[in-house]
Amino acid sequence: MATKLQRRQKIRYRIRKKVAGVAQKPRLSVFRSNNEIYVQLIDDDNGQTLASASSKDKDIATQKSNKVEKSKLVGTAIARKAIELGITTCTFDRGGNLYHGRVKSVADGAREGGLQF
Repeated sequence: MATKLQRRQKIRYRIRKKVAGVAQKPRLSVFRSNNEIYVQLIDDDNGQTLASASSKDKDIATQKSNKVEKSKLVGTAIARKAIELGITTCTFDRGGNLYHGRVKSVADGAREGGLQF
């Protein structure tokens, strides 16, 4: 019987077969740990991370709010960094997590910040 992590890993690989990012439309990858959330804009052709944001960033970590609200702030932060780089569209990679809660909050924050996916 597969553990929860093994099942998520299989889902993650299945998603990665279909979702890839290029320089003009990078992949917005979300990693969710128990306490923190991390997002990256990745150009898979060159294997480069173009921008990243996390709930450990100083301006986000200092705010007193719950994890879902911090996730939304992370989404707006990555959108702001992407627009500074001239990126307006991306593909969303939920990393095997359900599109719910903190992962959805990141996506909503990125959309509010001006990213399209």
